[in-house]
Amino acid sequence: MQMRKGILSLAAVSAAAALTLTACGDDSGEASSESSKGKIGVILPDTKSSVRYESFDRPYLEQAFKAAGVEYDIQNAEGDTQRFQTIADQMITNGVTVLVVDGIDSNSAAAVQRKAQQQGVKTIDYDRLTLGGVADYYVSFDNVKVGEELGRGLQKCLGDKDADIVYLNGAATDNNATLFAQGAHSVLDKIPNYKKVAEQAVPNWDNQQAATIFEQMWTQQKGKIDGVLAANDGVGNAAISILKKNSEAGKVPVTGQDATLEGLQNILDGNQCMTVYKPVKQEAEAAAKLAVALIKGEKAETNGTVDDPQGKRQVPSVLLNPVPVFKENVKQVVDDGFVKKEDLCKGAYAAKCKDAGIQ
Repeated sequence: MQMRKGILSLAAVSAAAALTLTACGDDSGEASSESSKGKIGVILPDTKSSVRYESFDRPYLEQAFKAAGVEYDIQNAEGDTQRFQTIADQMITNGVTVLVVDGIDSNSAAAVQRKAQQQGVKTIDYDRLTLGGVADYYVSFDNVKVGEELGRGLQKCLGDKDADIVYLNGAATDNNATLFAQGAHSVLDKIPNYKKVAEQAVPNWDNQQAATIFEQMWTQQKGKIDGVLAANDGVGNAAISILKKNSEAGKVPVTGQDATLEGLQNILDGNQCMTVYKPVKQEAEAAAKLAVALIKGEKAETNGTVDDPQGKRQVPSVLLNPVPVFKENVKQVVDDGFVKKEDLCKGAYAAKCKDAGIQ
């Protein structure tokens, strides 16, 4: 179970660097004249499970590294574990002294971390904990709490009525997905009016497979599903597509996560109950701060630990607070610059944005 020793305030992390989003396409950056010694490598997992990695994590990390004056290299493994390991080998050969990894699965990420450790390279788990790994630090949102927010969100949208609910969990190979489900169950299992009628992990967070899985659930339950605990917006949208096919969209509450453009528009449409917003800028800045501290040989500040049951150790961690988003506070995501108003409020969504207080 994820242990929490207090959560870093938004202000504390944001103070790490006063940065604004800019368009950056380069994979690597050169150190400034005042650069710390060393080089930071970052391996992002994919481009399919979420748009966040290329749209937000990469540019925010780039900004933080540039502000700190350190040399860096950011690459994406495109969901391929062999590519993930090849990138790591190349980065280590090219002299990175700190490696930040967002693993596709724990086995491949742990192998990379052990190889890095043998070469004297420090590692940081970013967003996902590598079970059985040897990372020096872990940076993420409190993922049990993310699941709790999903559970509370579905409860808010269902109310106290009797309800048959299904769970569409994330990939079984993703420790975050395990924690999301744990948090959601900790809330929903206590409500006697709710009955879980189906639960399944979505392999690789694949949205097409999520639609197939949910359609099978729908058929097996003969359409008697009152709520869908979907682990992210992509999976939630897959369920919504099947609900639309059966003329039930908007009648069955569906959760989500990541506050994607698609998810927020589904909320404005009334087809999605809520999403969980994780301000990626804070996560990227916290990871950059830890990486820079490691380059300097300093002990970085953390605010908790996370249990790695496979590695039988407590991993020093920076854990951040997720934000539940319903129709009434979609505006917060826009105000933070995470989603642009001109993208969210196009065409038919202009009036819906206005109704949600987005001017």
